[in-house]
Amino acid sequence: MDILSTLDWTLIIIYFLVIIGIGFYFKNSGSKSFADFFVGGRKMPWYLAGLSMVATTFAADTPLAVTELVANNGISGNWIWWNMAIGGMLTTFFFAKLWRRSGVNTELEFINLRYGLGKEAQALKHFKAVYLGLIMNLLIMAWVNLAMLTILTSFFSIPTQEAYTWLFGILIITLLYSSLSGLKGVIFTDSIQFFVAIFGCILLAVVLLNLDEVGGIAGLQEKLPAQTFEFFPKIGDTGNVKQYGISIGTFFTFIGLQWWASWYPGAEPGGGGYVAQRMMSTKNEQHSMWATMFFQVANYCLRPWPWILAALCTLVLYPNLADPKQGFVLAMRDHLPNGARGLLFVTFLSAYMSTISTQLNWGSSLIINDFVKSIKPNLSNNKLIQYGRILTIILMLLSIAACTQIKSIENTWKILIGCGTGLGMVLMLRWYWWRINVWSEIAASLAPFTIYPSLIYLGEYSHTDSIYITTLLTTIIWISITFLTKSTKTETLVNYYNKVKPDGWWNIPLSKLGENNKLYKYDSPNRGLHKPLISWLQSIIFVYSILFFIGYLIFGKTKLCIILGLISLVSGYFLFLSLKQEKKN
Repeated sequence: MDILSTLDWTLIIIYFLVIIGIGFYFKNSGSKSFADFFVGGRKMPWYLAGLSMVATTFAADTPLAVTELVANNGISGNWIWWNMAIGGMLTTFFFAKLWRRSGVNTELEFINLRYGLGKEAQALKHFKAVYLGLIMNLLIMAWVNLAMLTILTSFFSIPTQEAYTWLFGILIITLLYSSLSGLKGVIFTDSIQFFVAIFGCILLAVVLLNLDEVGGIAGLQEKLPAQTFEFFPKIGDTGNVKQYGISIGTFFTFIGLQWWASWYPGAEPGGGGYVAQRMMSTKNEQHSMWATMFFQVANYCLRPWPWILAALCTLVLYPNLADPKQGFVLAMRDHLPNGARGLLFVTFLSAYMSTISTQLNWGSSLIINDFVKSIKPNLSNNKLIQYGRILTIILMLLSIAACTQIKSIENTWKILIGCGTGLGMVLMLRWYWWRINVWSEIAASLAPFTIYPSLIYLGEYSHTDSIYITTLLTTIIWISITFLTKSTKTETLVNYYNKVKPDGWWNIPLSKLGENNKLYKYDSPNRGLHKPLISWLQSIIFVYSILFFIGYLIFGKTKLCIILGLISLVSGYFLFLSLKQEKKN
């Protein structure tokens, strides 16, 4: 522990006191009702909800993962997650307003709104409550815990057993403020944690760039291979370890398949998880859309570059590391002055705690609201909140136990994507097409669990090939099941339509009703999907032009910088007009 000075420890203690203070400050507001505890009373402004989304995705493992990607494949290696911006922007323009308009408390409550209260819908909701709230949640927290353990052992040079003691103490503090204040306190602490975390990473990048061993941007470009600085993968060539090489199949997976076909935490097609929770917590539909838009821009355009610059510096400072991702932590330990070292440690604490607090709140909300509450509907709000707080303690303890069983984050990540492949289209179409029924979602949810593992472990297909085959077979299965089973009851469909007011394909169920029918309330003309489609395409150009504009600005590529700057201005202007028009509608 000698690595930290008195000033460093002072900063760490102040940080913990502020976070705990916020938890106590929002204690009463988080105890008023179930909606106050789990969706912040639906009063969050867009900037707080958006900051909370960004902070949650900024986990302790994120800078380490980016460092490893850059070490193995250069800057272009980040396309393994940059491609997800396509689906993220789709959520902004097609689903954010609908989530807020639905008025549900959790994403699984939407199942009853859309499919009714039948046995099949209840079974699907209960299955997903346990799968997402418990199993999936524990996997996510386990690998985030594993990353924090790596940071503790590397930063302090302590054995793993001692690191577990530290981890447990940090989890207790996280549990304290998240269980006291509910989502409102989590969102406010997330906002502080985001600014601390991003400032810390910028500080580290600046300090490392100014080291004599690095020599600034020019020094990096002299000391590292030129292909390390390429922003785009080399398509058709997978043999160059300094530039991300991908096959034609993987390229088409990125641009045409993965963003809509695969379910993955934080990048769910149509929105879901903590992203949906934040959208539902906003003041109104416009705030929901702006929060999601801000999240996509900050997540894909602003955050990556401090991590990437620090990662490039570690390749110069620690060229022969067996585990490249440790370079980020070693750079903090070895090259920062007193005070800055403590601030960077607080950065990782912020990143870690923002993710864990969200996962604890989100996971308990699914289990309490969509499993316990549906089994025991007469429980009072106070009792539900009490159960939620108890459950957060249980989830915290289980996450530590699960951490001991995770051996490979990469393999876990691939399994999660594979077992959610093919589900995405149903999650999107259920909002817009009346014919999707509960059996469609059941089939699309269960089929990949059998198909993907069979292809990997029995057929010995690669991950990419398995994704293609699983998507195809799952799609065939759920489409067949959809037309072989009855549609959702007309009354349920119309109630959903009246409340959510979606565009899309709803003429058939509505045609069965006359204007005098008591169910027929919403008679506004369907505006079609062309306007959000145009906004979505504009937003894709906007987000990628900003991403690469910043990159080319950093590396002094003046011509490309000017071109992308103009593209981002033009696309941003037309996007602003689209958003303004959307508000009028």
